[in-house]
Amino acid sequence: MYKKQNDIDSKVLCDTVVEGMQEMKANDIVVLDLRGISGAVADFFVICSGDSSTQVEGISSSLIRHTRKEIQERPWHTEGKGNSEWVLVDYVSVVAHIFYKTARGFYDLEDLWADAVRTDVPNLN
Repeated sequence: MYKKQNDIDSKVLCDTVVEGMQEMKANDIVVLDLRGISGAVADFFVICSGDSSTQVEGISSSLIRHTRKEIQERPWHTEGKGNSEWVLVDYVSVVAHIFYKTARGFYDLEDLWADAVRTDVPNLN
């Protein structure tokens, strides 16, 4: 298991990721708490949708900028910025999934991790 760069609690990091998504008006944000699931790859998944590839890119940039500014956390790894259908931002204990709206239904992570405690975050827009 990889170590976090500092001692930020995973719940604080999760909340900060949600805030970064909200800054760019991400749609249908869902937090999956994976801490009670044996073999889970992270403590939290944060999933959201964008209405265009441009918005998907903007959401990922916003959450990275927001977590760096607010709690001095940088992602361990990012993937998918080339096509902006599904951008993954991995902070090890928290993994953000930003989907183009049609791709989200295809991958259906919420159903795949249905045993997780689910929190739906109200849309701000």
